[in-house]
Amino acid sequence: MTEPGSHGPRILVIDDEPQIHRFLGLALDAAGYVPLKALTAAEGLKLAAEQSPALVLLDLGLPDADGQELVPKLRGFCAAPVLVLSARDREAEKVRALDAGADDYVQKPFALGELLARIRAALRRSAGPQAVTTLRVEQLEIDLAYRVARLDGVAEPLRLTPREWDLLVALARGDGRVLTHRQLLSEVWGPAHVEDAQYLRVYIGQLRQKLGPVAPLLRTEPGVGYRLGEPG
Repeated sequence: MTEPGSHGPRILVIDDEPQIHRFLGLALDAAGYVPLKALTAAEGLKLAAEQSPALVLLDLGLPDADGQELVPKLRGFCAAPVLVLSARDREAEKVRALDAGADDYVQKPFALGELLARIRAALRRSAGPQAVTTLRVEQLEIDLAYRVARLDGVAEPLRLTPREWDLLVALARGDGRVLTHRQLLSEVWGPAHVEDAQYLRVYIGQLRQKLGPVAPLLRTEPGVGYRLGEPG
């Protein structure tokens, strides 16, 4: 799928469906990426080690292993974001993949535009530490330096408690990806509270009230977690 001398971020596609490789190969190439093809888990691990891809697109239904088992193996040596592509629609499958270290989960069949947006968002997050002092999610601006969140056209900042602020920032840093309940609880309340889902429900409700007209930006992924806005 890749030509000698090709330039651009390498995207490793681990999927046993040739038609997916044909479709994604053309789309990724047109978007300026270099697609790498693996039909099995073993091929995927080998290419990930040899080619140092910028991002991995991983199917869960592989012929030689369950893709769920591949996520922690990739995480053991590969820093690239992992986006799971799968026809499995059970909430437990999504949660398991995300908690194992996947960065996002896109259900088949998927819209190409959405997938490319998620790839761009994941690559931005993995670009390394940057001197970012302001986060923006559509009409919501979050000033990290001054710990102030404002809505466009509204002079008064949002009145947030310290915990609500931490939760809003964690969601905004997600750049439109879904964050599981456990991920948010661990980041905002600490690892000792990953099972305390009631904390999260209460504070998400409070945060939605304070977001007012932009509350729809805070989206629920039933049984999985939450996202703030859509991938940029």
